Amino acid sequence: MDQGTRDEVLGRLAEAVASVTVAHPTRVAIDGPPAAGKTTLANELAAVLRTQGRDIIRATIDDFLFPRAQRYPRGEYSAEGCYFDTHDYHALNRVLLDPLGPAGDRRFQHAVYDRTADTVLSPPVTTAPADAVLLFDGVFLMRPELIDRWDLRIFVSTALEKTVDRAVIRERRVTSQAEVERRWRERYIPSQQFYFATVRPTDHVDIIVHNDEPQRPVWQTRTH
Repeated sequence: MDQGTRDEVLGRLAEAVASVTVAHPTRVAIDGPPAAGKTTLANELAAVLRTQGRDIIRATIDDFLFPRAQRYPRGEYSAEGCYFDTHDYHALNRVLLDPLGPAGDRRFQHAVYDRTADTVLSPPVTTAPADAVLLFDGVFLMRPELIDRWDLRIFVSTALEKTVDRAVIRERRVTSQAEVERRWRERYIPSQQFYFATVRPTDHVDIIVHNDEPQRPVWQTRTH
């Protein structure tokens, strides 16, 4: 494991992306618990890669949710529901990951759902250049439905207890501290513990970024 500055780690991630040699867009998974820092890392990495001339597609699992009426058959705080009932993996593969993959035509959509409005989306179909990079952040990205769709797998790791504190700060304008803590402790953290126990995501990734100290992240390369 190596500790570095934020910029050093971003530079190494950009090198890892550049080292992927495929004849189609490079599909990068940025997995990790809620509030681990996945979206921030993905946005910063996108900025670095754009300065290197790469065409970047940014997408997130939050734009591949089932509509709210379908998401909570087991209850709003169910950890099993969080893992099994939340995300539309079939749509994700069909409109984004498979079109950008080895047998795809590179014609993709980056979303199927608008979380804010709770409405189904059908954005315009775009054609990606062959050397484009998809940076896709989200939870549960190493699960069986998705595991073979990625060309580079990154896991942003943070102590689960620390994610509660970050979530309270991040969501304080829209949600009470008690509500955030309940959602994390009853739904999000147990669903991550289930994911770790059943899928063992860090066994499948190429790089782990330990993000407990975001300005001094720790880099760990996994060999398989």
